Amino acid sequence: MNGQESTPEPQFSPLVDDQLCFALYAASRAVTARYRPLLEPLGLTYPQYLVLLVLWQDDTVPIKDIGAALQLDYGTLTPLIKRLESAGLVRRERRPDDERTVLVSLTGQGRDLHTRARGIPAAMGAAMGLTPTQFAQARTLLRQLTVNVADPA
Repeated sequence: MNGQESTPEPQFSPLVDDQLCFALYAASRAVTARYRPLLEPLGLTYPQYLVLLVLWQDDTVPIKDIGAALQLDYGTLTPLIKRLESAGLVRRERRPDDERTVLVSLTGQGRDLHTRARGIPAAMGAAMGLTPTQFAQARTLLRQLTVNVADPA
């Protein structure tokens, strides 16, 4: 065989438990559910928390950049931001030099919430029960899977 080993073609089972998509779906639901009791005292949903994570990193961000970071479209993101704004955590304003750009900024209350939320990543890391190496490998594989599946080619 020319000195090269061939890898066998994968056998794809029709059973639901054998589907990678089901494993991803079940894991996503379990992780999101695990966030719920951590976020409820903060008055946040998981998608709202993700928006705030972006803002806690940069304080003021164009809405299109939040959408890009979270892979959310404008129609999904706008209601999330409006609810955060109604809660007094963020404010929206048009950029003075470009009326087409909507900036989303943290309010003082939104910044204060960051202090209360600081323990969430560690709590979730503990709940996942992965070693740092396993965590990094899982994240890398999921990111690669996202790129592969999102690529229309």
